[in-house]
Amino acid sequence: MAIIVLFEVRPGGEAGPGVAEPAVVAVHAAGSDPDVPEDPLPMTLCGRDTVPMEHTHYRRTAPGQPWYPPEFAAQRCPECEWALRDL
Repeated sequence: MAIIVLFEVRPGGEAGPGVAEPAVVAVHAAGSDPDVPEDPLPMTLCGRDTVPMEHTHYRRTAPGQPWYPPEFAAQRCPECEWALRDL
């Protein structure tokens, strides 16, 4: 299963490149939709709705890299991380 990495942001906040202070509350993982691979499934691996989340378009480029953008290590969702270990 391909993984889509998503930002959960504060209401009214923005995340991503060029934003001075990202309003990222958590970084989540979701499976990719089999019909539209760039879209996430409706729920994250921890059971949250993906609709209000921002797609990070992050992809690790080498084995051993984290599933989340490294600069957001403190915001990664521990439940999503745990679920990824079981895949």
